[in-house]
Amino acid sequence: MTRIRFQQSLEDLKENLLIMAGLAEQAIQRAIEAYRVRDLSICDLVSRSEIAINRMERDIDQAALDLLAMEQPMAIDLRFILSVIKINADLERVGDAAKSISDRVRHMVEQMAVVDLPVDIPRMASLSADMVRKALQAFIEADAELARGVLTMDDAVDSMNRAAYKALTKVMEEQSHLAPQALNALMICRSLERVADHATNIAEDVIFWVQGADVRHHKSIAKSGDVQTLR
Repeated sequence: MTRIRFQQSLEDLKENLLIMAGLAEQAIQRAIEAYRVRDLSICDLVSRSEIAINRMERDIDQAALDLLAMEQPMAIDLRFILSVIKINADLERVGDAAKSISDRVRHMVEQMAVVDLPVDIPRMASLSADMVRKALQAFIEADAELARGVLTMDDAVDSMNRAAYKALTKVMEEQSHLAPQALNALMICRSLERVADHATNIAEDVIFWVQGADVRHHKSIAKSGDVQTLR
């Protein structure tokens, strides 16, 4: 494979990953819309999108592995391909989280009439989705600083998830008739917290690709940018 063809293959890999990202983002947006309006037809769309997301994950993985086997790339090209493989897996899990949310919405609709619960799921969803969006923008622009900005957003989602757990468990303890709805809302919050975690993973992978720095498990270092880089 010539260098020109190899670079085109890398561009194709990036383009396909961005298509995958679009599907995952759309799935999350639909799942939250399903929660907001309690529409089971939207839940069906999320379930169907999971099939396409899973298929794309397999195709992207295979394309990346083929490039590794045929070219044995070095330095930044190697880091790019490895990052694509990891980001691909996180996007698939974002799709899984969307499916989990839509399943919980289905249970909520089937259980009883809509009730007000002491949790702002749309706000939490907006922040989690924004993290995914910015992490992907950092990938598109190869922007490590933007990726670090995503890492700083994770604490807010974690805090919201803890507050939701506290409020919803209190509902389950004090209003047993609302326990099934509160449990479903609690699981939706947990799924959104996982979406934020996947966005964090993507941001860390962007930093690894661009700067050669492994910032996993070193959140304070990753946020500050005080990392050693490889070239």
